[in-house]
Amino acid sequence: MTETILTNVRLVLSDEVINGTLRLRDGHIAGIDQGATGVPGAEDCGGDMLIPGLIELHTDNLERHMEPRPGVAWPHAAAILAHDGELASVGITTVFDALRVGSIHAGKGSYDKYARQVASEIFALRGAGALRINHYLHLRAEICSETLIEEMAEFGPADRVGLVSLMDHTPGQRQFRDVAKLKQYVAKKRNMTDGEFDDHVTHLKGLQDSFGARHEKEAVAAAKRYGAVMASHDDTTAEHVAVSAAHGIRLAEFPTTREAAEACRVNGLQVMMGAPNLIRGGSHSGNVAAHELAEAGLLDIISSDYVPGALMSSAFLLADLWDDVPRAIATVTANPARAVRLADRGRIGEGLHADLVRVGRVQDTPVVRGVWCHGRQVG
Repeated sequence: MTETILTNVRLVLSDEVINGTLRLRDGHIAGIDQGATGVPGAEDCGGDMLIPGLIELHTDNLERHMEPRPGVAWPHAAAILAHDGELASVGITTVFDALRVGSIHAGKGSYDKYARQVASEIFALRGAGALRINHYLHLRAEICSETLIEEMAEFGPADRVGLVSLMDHTPGQRQFRDVAKLKQYVAKKRNMTDGEFDDHVTHLKGLQDSFGARHEKEAVAAAKRYGAVMASHDDTTAEHVAVSAAHGIRLAEFPTTREAAEACRVNGLQVMMGAPNLIRGGSHSGNVAAHELAEAGLLDIISSDYVPGALMSSAFLLADLWDDVPRAIATVTANPARAVRLADRGRIGEGLHADLVRVGRVQDTPVVRGVWCHGRQVG
């Protein structure tokens, strides 16, 4: 039996913040002592907050480590370990690694499959005890691709696919209603000429015409076969949300308009927005600002998206905006846990996983001072 005692902490519970001591035993929360702050043998946390470990549902961070520069392939094991360590350092203790399924084999906008290989490497590292935090799979099903069905067939119920999101990045709709924003993003990244970009747009539209309806249907079927939660992506209209709800989807990633977010409320979908959008004050694609949805009570979950450290910062930004610390912390802990059906984490309570973060604030910036995953200090 191993025990860790953290004392002189402000414990962020589901609906209140209390001063006290937390006891961790054998990977779980063993006891909460309200008011007790001078416990012999305990680690004195100096009045810092103790919050549940952050839960990240959608991050492109692993892909960034795998390809640190366009066209530069990094060894996968090193990339996975660097990704894992970075997330641990910013308080994320459970991650759903977003892996794209569905390839394109034409032009500078092409990309090849990688998900099955990388998933197997994550599992191997986890089996060897090399990873600090909890890893699940999030398959980003690219509807407008050539090989989606074949790539999804490589996964099954044993693969811990916890989340499948339905992606449609066809130019002129959803995230890239403004094709100029797509050009600014992808043409610069892939060093495309104007002609190459025009060919890329034409090709993507052709893929949607040829495969869109069939791939969407097959992706929904595959998610059910895995036993995974499904998410929509970049819903823009009430009609988009209605289609998502008809598929059984209850999580909307990054709706691009207030209309879509309001339709999510009507149809029972939780709304997830990106932390960079919230922190920057707006979307880099010109879509609805996360702070607008937060102010309107239409924001449930935050994802770090492409900046892992933004997850903690966004939670404290919301705490100040709402003047409600437990509500804000829930957007990065309890709410994402509930969305993907993880009942054993995301809250501080006896018997739950001892996934925890000690955090202070310096000049209003949150500072991570300790991270525990299953009771083991990892950061």
